[in-house]
Amino acid sequence: MNYCVYLIISKRNNSYISYVGYTNNIKKRLNMHNESKGAKFTRGKIWKLIYKEFYNSKTSAMKAEYKLKKDYQLRKKIKNNYIYR
Repeated sequence: MNYCVYLIISKRNNSYISYVGYTNNIKKRLNMHNESKGAKFTRGKIWKLIYKEFYNSKTSAMKAEYKLKKDYQLRKKIKNNYIYR
């Protein structure tokens, strides 16, 4: 089964906030976030998927998710590539 690590953003005031997660069904997970049924942090906001990467195992996806969550410079780079393209 394939797992996906993803980065979603939402506009808040004049800035963007981001959220990183992993899933085995990206469409369903994004819908859950936008219907306020996802993670507590994501409730009540409209989210856009700006980055996804697939992995062959859940373990690999979880490790990659952890790295992306902690690497704020990489997250900022991905966000800026989306915002300023």
